[in-house]
Amino acid sequence: MRRIVTLPVWILAVTLMLASCEDKRYQTYTANVPEYLSYEDLRKTVAPESPKEITRPGKIYFKDQYIFINEFMEGVHVVDISDPSDPQIISYIPVPGNVDMAIKDDILYLDSYTDLVLIDISDPEAPVEQSRIGDILEYTLPPYDTDYPLARIDKEKGVVTGWEVKEHTEEIYTNPYPGPIFWEYSMDMAMSSSMPRGGGGSAAGSTYGVGGSMARFLTYDDYLYMLQSTYQLKVADISSPDTVEITYDKYVGWGLETMFIYEGFMYLGAQEGMYILSLQDPDSPFTTAIYRHITSCDPVVVSGNLAYVTLRSGNMCGGTADLLEVIDISDKYAPELIASYGMDEPYGLGISGHTLFICQGNNGMVVYDATNPYAITDNKVAEFNNIKATDVIPFNDILFTIGDGGFLIYDYSDPGNIIQIGTIPVDSGD
Repeated sequence: MRRIVTLPVWILAVTLMLASCEDKRYQTYTANVPEYLSYEDLRKTVAPESPKEITRPGKIYFKDQYIFINEFMEGVHVVDISDPSDPQIISYIPVPGNVDMAIKDDILYLDSYTDLVLIDISDPEAPVEQSRIGDILEYTLPPYDTDYPLARIDKEKGVVTGWEVKEHTEEIYTNPYPGPIFWEYSMDMAMSSSMPRGGGGSAAGSTYGVGGSMARFLTYDDYLYMLQSTYQLKVADISSPDTVEITYDKYVGWGLETMFIYEGFMYLGAQEGMYILSLQDPDSPFTTAIYRHITSCDPVVVSGNLAYVTLRSGNMCGGTADLLEVIDISDKYAPELIASYGMDEPYGLGISGHTLFICQGNNGMVVYDATNPYAITDNKVAEFNNIKATDVIPFNDILFTIGDGGFLIYDYSDPGNIIQIGTIPVDSGD
């Protein structure tokens, strides 16, 4: 006969208690330890400052007679270019965590870490904060030393503004690994370097202004389009700046980098290809087609029935080729590659009429007559080897580009005789 041994209740209770009081475990390792800015400090009213030197330029945006230049992660410089040969910095808007911007009417829309800030620029010399919408954007992290893992992030402390690499000890809640624990967080690709990376975007006209080919914010109709992380598209109804509302917040695809809007369609540059979205219902875009290419960073601009895409190797996108691709987009549901050309480290690009501008990083900037899309590289009209060029905005015969020593301004009214007419200096601290 089988005997069943029954333990006294008090023994079972003590056993369970001891099991639940197991010593806490800690792990010490060298890590990127976050430095925080509290939400209270982040959300202090934006107070414009007197003009200051540009030191770490990022995105650029053109509106009327002004160019807005992002000071990476810090704010925006307002530059009067009514005389392109003598540009003047007239004001500075300090906005912590700012990377992207867009304009509609007299409102400048800026990201500020997790918040969207609306600035009234009806008087560009004295911009005023109109409103702020908190927690509308993704919680993102600034660049960090990839040789070390990230320490645990506490979002309750505020936003992460930087890192200190040092020995770090923290409690762990599972059995420790042989090496440090790498905590995973969503990363915004727009924040991954001090300069903007590939992709395209512009929305021309006195109402909306024009962005560079690196844009991740654009305005169209009564809406603001925002790329978040590397896969999400958010759409905000800005018909009334006092009541901004998100109308669309969805996964679109992987590796999204930049956007370009042209004649009712949005073109998203992504690491795996180019997405075409219809804006027939501007509050709810839908994908009509995906043109796929090798994995790479890819800015895109559009003119007529052609899209121009640059692919760059040797970067965090995993690219293995340096190319310019020309894509027939006359059928928005079936884009087709019609030509491909070898390039030297291509970055941002711009198209004006049949004049195609391609930035090539340390290799300068090259300009082509793209009238014949099947023979673009046979029709080089200009080359600038003495600058480091990463992005351009061509508009009304004036070209803005970032180069060694600052932003360079060119007159391209005669594409065969492009002339530099002005400079906006950058103090790199060298």
